[in-house]
Amino acid sequence: MSATTNYPPESGVYYGLARPSAQEWGGRLPIALVFPGPARLGLSTLGWQVVWKLLNEHPALIVERFFWEGGDEEPRAYDSNRPLSSFPVIAFSLNFEEEYRDMVEVLDRAGIAVRSSERGGWPLVLAGGPLAFLNPAPVAPAVDLFWAGEAEVGFANLAAEAAQYAFEGRDLREYLEAVAQRDGIYVPGLSKLPVRRVLAGTERDLPNPGHSCFVTQESEFRDMFLLEVNRGCPYGCRFCAAGFIYRPPRHARVEVLRDIVERVNPGKVGLVGTALTDWPDLFPFLQWLNERGTKFSLASLRYDGLTEEFLTFLRRTGTRSVTLALEGASHRIRKAINKRLDETKFLEAVERISRLQFNHLKLYIIAGWPDETEDDYRELGQFLHEINAAIEAGRGGKKAGVGHVTLGVSSLVPKPWTPFQWAPMASEAHLDQAMKWLKKAVKPVKGVQVRVDKPGPSRLQGLLARGDEKVFDLIELAALEGKGWKHALREWDGDPADYLDRERGADEKFPWECIDTGVDRDFLRKEWERYKNVQASPLCGRVDCTRCNACGMGTWLYGEGEEGR
Repeated sequence: MSATTNYPPESGVYYGLARPSAQEWGGRLPIALVFPGPARLGLSTLGWQVVWKLLNEHPALIVERFFWEGGDEEPRAYDSNRPLSSFPVIAFSLNFEEEYRDMVEVLDRAGIAVRSSERGGWPLVLAGGPLAFLNPAPVAPAVDLFWAGEAEVGFANLAAEAAQYAFEGRDLREYLEAVAQRDGIYVPGLSKLPVRRVLAGTERDLPNPGHSCFVTQESEFRDMFLLEVNRGCPYGCRFCAAGFIYRPPRHARVEVLRDIVERVNPGKVGLVGTALTDWPDLFPFLQWLNERGTKFSLASLRYDGLTEEFLTFLRRTGTRSVTLALEGASHRIRKAINKRLDETKFLEAVERISRLQFNHLKLYIIAGWPDETEDDYRELGQFLHEINAAIEAGRGGKKAGVGHVTLGVSSLVPKPWTPFQWAPMASEAHLDQAMKWLKKAVKPVKGVQVRVDKPGPSRLQGLLARGDEKVFDLIELAALEGKGWKHALREWDGDPADYLDRERGADEKFPWECIDTGVDRDFLRKEWERYKNVQASPLCGRVDCTRCNACGMGTWLYGEGEEGR
């Protein structure tokens, strides 16, 4: 590929172009930004694109994109075909636990020692993304430096500083010692623990919402421009890591979002966020998009925000399906996990959805909750009958209306920094039994298609999610032996049951507590006890953190008796 300069257009987005032309380094400091997975996934991952934008806009840096499709060849830059081994700074974006093996494969195929203790110098291998501050321990032996927090808060400057050290021929250890005590930087073996997560924006404001930098048919979303509406969630569902590690919940300002859309002028916008219908500007913003001829797509919606007016608008503008999350199979489970759902109002929303002639209703639940029984699934079957009745009532004797109901089922994976960090994970045998209960309960219900995730991969994810540094041996076996996870689990000298099958002790120290996310451990423990006692807790986000401070975030943000930090 020719090395002609081709900077992004004025919009800041490569619209319709998957590959910007390669750029000469020209005295700038090179950074390799690696998404350890296929390009179609990386080009669909908003956080990775935000980091690319931050690095690309830094005047001292040149950033090159890397993806990983597997194989034995050395990874090469997506844009210039340069080998990964020629870069002094290699930054990995870690979003899913299964990517750990891919990260190790990338280093190995590039001829770079996998363990930092065996490298002895440059390149610097750093990692960011949600897993870097959810639990960095499983890949700590491979990583020189973790960025713990949100990239908008100085990550590009940190990368430029590292590249400058390398350019000047200075020692990598010198650089690591210089930065190890800063907030948001975890250098295994050097940083004082715990390392404080860094946070973008104020307590309520998200000043620079993320958006796509590459809008292309090569991505999973095919020519959709992704736009971040909020970060964090106020509902505090006890199993959801995003609801805890991104506290406090923050919204982008609608005028900022409009400016981005006007600058980029995309054909279709995909809104990214949680609890979208809680955002008071959602409906006006969607109306504005429609008026300017921009199509839009929404993720899962909360049933209690689906008013007649809003649903009518969605249907008129081309939306054909609605996705609603039940999460728990029964009212008891939903209350225990702090999932607020009024069954009567939910059925009223379903009736409206059918009456307004949406075609497809997608429902989701999670299986494998501690102490779940067949009774929970029997209740689900009964509720599905009631949902069908609401659909028929909405049709009013007409053929039009919801004609297809899909029930998606995934397995609970307990995550760090949630109340479920103490929980045992359901065994594969229990998950298989739960699926039998589910299918038995759903079988009499007309027209419901069930889609179930396999339990095996979920158990592996659970092992990696709450793993310590010993788990890196397993990751190495899977990556370097080339025989995959099943072979590695047979060869590994660790015991998966110790990570998966036991309830953790109240005072047990966790490997992920090398990071300080701001959420108080005692608060999480109380929430775990409230789960076991089937007790709900208040929402997060109705008042400012200094007035609430239930989870410790007020003190974390502002200190004891301080107005600010």
